[in-house]
Amino acid sequence: MSSPSPTAPTEHRFPCDNCGADFRFDPGTDRLICDHCGNQATLENAAYKGTAIQELDYRRALAADLPEDEIEETRVLQCTNCGAQVEFDEKTHATECPFCATPVVTGTGQHRHIKPKAVLPFILDEDQARDAMTQWLGSLWFAPNGLQDFARKGRRMQGIYVPYWTFDADTKTSYSGQRGTVYYETRTRTVNGERRTERVAKIRWRNVSGRVARFFDDVIVLASRSLPKRYTDALQPWDLSQLEPYQPEYLAGFRAEGYTVELDEGFAEAQQIMNRIIERDVRFDIGGDRQRIHDMNTSIRDVTFKHILLPVWLAAYKYQGKTYRFVVNGCTGRVRGERPWSAWKIAVAVVLGVIAAGAIGYVIAISGEL
Repeated sequence: MSSPSPTAPTEHRFPCDNCGADFRFDPGTDRLICDHCGNQATLENAAYKGTAIQELDYRRALAADLPEDEIEETRVLQCTNCGAQVEFDEKTHATECPFCATPVVTGTGQHRHIKPKAVLPFILDEDQARDAMTQWLGSLWFAPNGLQDFARKGRRMQGIYVPYWTFDADTKTSYSGQRGTVYYETRTRTVNGERRTERVAKIRWRNVSGRVARFFDDVIVLASRSLPKRYTDALQPWDLSQLEPYQPEYLAGFRAEGYTVELDEGFAEAQQIMNRIIERDVRFDIGGDRQRIHDMNTSIRDVTFKHILLPVWLAAYKYQGKTYRFVVNGCTGRVRGERPWSAWKIAVAVVLGVIAAGAIGYVIAISGEL
């Protein structure tokens, strides 16, 4: 997809009107707060309240025909290890990747992209996210004893707005297949000289065809490659009914990742999600006890999309020379991540298991002799 003509990079700063330091968004509230002097300001979102979040036309976007005001350019830092593109201000030239803890020293590049249409604001603050992560680590079997304390006393967690695509589409599917009806036949046979009667299940198949229709609303697709998808998928569900029209104030004090999954790639994944749901609809429409699908032909119309940002607390810890990453849903506190294993705990568990098995075997043997 070709890009429109260049524009100046977007800069968003929210200086405190009392001391001049930067405000940050206070999770779970509608306030901006200054950590330097304690001053607070109400989020100026009155003009956005009740405003419908606009969808954009997918075909126009593919043709690079979106209005210019739907495109923005931001300064980003790209990690050479994991490929993350994280937005930074113009004063930042040395930092550490929040996704993999790789040191990065470089000038900031520029990333031209479709503007976010909506944001799901953080509800949990850093302390609440760390508590959720610590509880999760404490529930892990065979984790090293020092990991939980290391995580609790370790580096600060990063609040990151992670990019996603959502897609709407109107679909109609014609299909052909077979409906299976289970019936039973009684069969008599001889086993070891004894006649036995049993019921045997059979399936009667009948050819069928039909049509199903479904409108998909907000099929959500991760637009980042920085974290393993199995972790970010595990943070679901996201309550998209709580999305707010995008305001840069929500990002004050946080970082935002630029999308690295392009729009057409995102829609290809969305289609796979839609196809699985359509197949389920077809099976339901076929009915019966069993279903066979021979062919499905789906037409997709009126495809729209939006670029949204969802809140994730992220910790990347180096423990005994290896990096472990943990992600926390910034609204629900759901946690997923990588974990180290304690070799000696596993060895002790194996030894205790062998001893327990031996003890049980001994008791059984003694019981058999009595």
